[in-house]
Amino acid sequence: MNRKAHVALAAAALFLIAGSAFAGTTGTEFQDLYKWINDVVTGYFGKAVAVAAVGVGAIMSIARVNPIPILSGVGFAVFEQYTPTIITGILSATI
Repeated sequence: MNRKAHVALAAAALFLIAGSAFAGTTGTEFQDLYKWINDVVTGYFGKAVAVAAVGVGAIMSIARVNPIPILSGVGFAVFEQYTPTIITGILSATI
């Protein structure tokens, strides 16, 4: 077989595999796992982790006399609290 036949065969295989890419929101296989992780991150455990990140950053800032650790803790807390909402909005958006 020549090179063009190999490319055509590979392209046909990729087109057949791409059909499963449309199953992003219709399957329920991982719905329980997604709900559990989302509840953990956005619930009281997530809030406790965010407060702990700010607290550890504050302690490290005092110990090192440097404001960067507390800013990192605040950044992590903001990221950890708002990212699940952003990801859900992006993945469930329709055109």
